[in-house]
Amino acid sequence: MLIRIVRLTLDPAHGDAFYDHFESVAPRIRQFDGCEHLELWTDAAYPNVVITHSHWADDDALQAYRKSELFRSAWATVKPLFAARPQAFSANVAHPASDIEAALPNT
Repeated sequence: MLIRIVRLTLDPAHGDAFYDHFESVAPRIRQFDGCEHLELWTDAAYPNVVITHSHWADDDALQAYRKSELFRSAWATVKPLFAARPQAFSANVAHPASDIEAALPNT
């Protein structure tokens, strides 16, 4: 599984437009082949900073989404709403929580 985190700094004047668009496109992203999870977080200290948190079957699934018309259309809509360049991070799950919990002693 691949975890994708993208930090987006929104122009405060366009926050509502971003949220409206996310609500409309999120169901289609969640249904995209290989997408296993999608959430939108808000930064606790900076209300104009949002973070997308998604799980993908693997990097091939993420790259297929990034090459899709769905991504191109969504990105074209939200990119003008940013106040700073987005920051994206991808990580493979090295130790799933289930493995860690299974290794804990029973008390």
